[in-house]
Amino acid sequence: MTVHQLVAAACPVCGHSVAVPFLDGGRHPLATLGWPASTEEALTMARLPHDFVQCPNCTHVWNRSFRYEDVPYKDSPNRMFNNGVIWQGHLAESCELLVRQMPPNPTLVEIGCGEGHFLRALANACGGAARIIGFDPSTHPETGQGFEFHARLFDPLEDIAAFRPDAVVVRHVIEHLTAPATLIEQLAWGASQADKDVWLFAESPCIDRVFDTGRLADFFYEHVSHFSTESFRTLMGRAGDIFELSHGYDGEVVYGLVRLDVPDARKRRAQSSSSFYARAAETRAAVARQIDALAARGATVAVWGGTGKGATFMHQFGLDACRFPLVVDSDPTKVGTYVPGVGQIIQFRDVLKTQPPAAVLIPTQWRAADIVREMEREGIVAETVLIEHNGRLIDYRTDPHPYR
Repeated sequence: MTVHQLVAAACPVCGHSVAVPFLDGGRHPLATLGWPASTEEALTMARLPHDFVQCPNCTHVWNRSFRYEDVPYKDSPNRMFNNGVIWQGHLAESCELLVRQMPPNPTLVEIGCGEGHFLRALANACGGAARIIGFDPSTHPETGQGFEFHARLFDPLEDIAAFRPDAVVVRHVIEHLTAPATLIEQLAWGASQADKDVWLFAESPCIDRVFDTGRLADFFYEHVSHFSTESFRTLMGRAGDIFELSHGYDGEVVYGLVRLDVPDARKRRAQSSSSFYARAAETRAAVARQIDALAARGATVAVWGGTGKGATFMHQFGLDACRFPLVVDSDPTKVGTYVPGVGQIIQFRDVLKTQPPAAVLIPTQWRAADIVREMEREGIVAETVLIEHNGRLIDYRTDPHPYR
């Protein structure tokens, strides 16, 4: 099978790197957040590209030419009005689904809360005893009335710890995001640090019917992302344990209830990263103290290797040109150049034959055996050969290490 055209574009849901053109809708103005005040203003609105592609891996559809700055989220209200019986029934069912998982007196956060009708419905469903908190970048007077409101974006890694929500609601928001997976994964990580269950209720328009009917009115600029059931499930799978994933409003919306969490293997890797971070700070301090002690003794130290990892070693541990001017290399192409960021001239190794150092410091431990053999072959003598191992400088010849 030959596909008409393939484009290089990373899917914002699953990360697949190749997409297929889905809809070239031309250039059109904003449809839901423009709010022109006159006919003339309406006719002169900026025309923006409708350049929709689809991911062949998870079926997600998105506008690859979308720019977030073209949409005035801060200044304009995102009005979503539907007072129909079917829609109101869907809202009530959504509230009930979430409230069943809530403890008494829950804390409920909604991201992109708008004027807050769903938050208030949730509070009523909880018997009025909930703390409800809304976040929305819009500063329009219609936004955030009647509840605790923060006119900014929600930061999952900071705000879950600060507000300790029992549930986070993200309704009709992810379709506006250029990187929905970023928000979802950060929610999962933020919740993984909490000492209680944190639930996510997410909802978005569903375009499954578009594939069957070919309708085009779904695709307007403000919605950069268009979720199929499959792509929505893929996204929710990145949030944690999917408790329920279903459809509402006659299949026009897809929603999910997820217990936010991160797989144990990733938590272990994150803990390992944190441990390395702390250990690296200790290593930098400990080796720097040893370097300072070497300099204080006034002994001649030759650093073998002045570029790449050798230069990095000097950067990390403070081997400045004043205290450690002698840098050598056995590669003639590096001789006569200077150590990046530090400034020592790199000399050929033979200089050590006439200026025997008290110590040769080898930053690249895995090359130490070859360098020591080269020193022996060339008649280069040093009292000590030093390498860094397990967070300190050690004697290559006498101390235990795996680099012989």
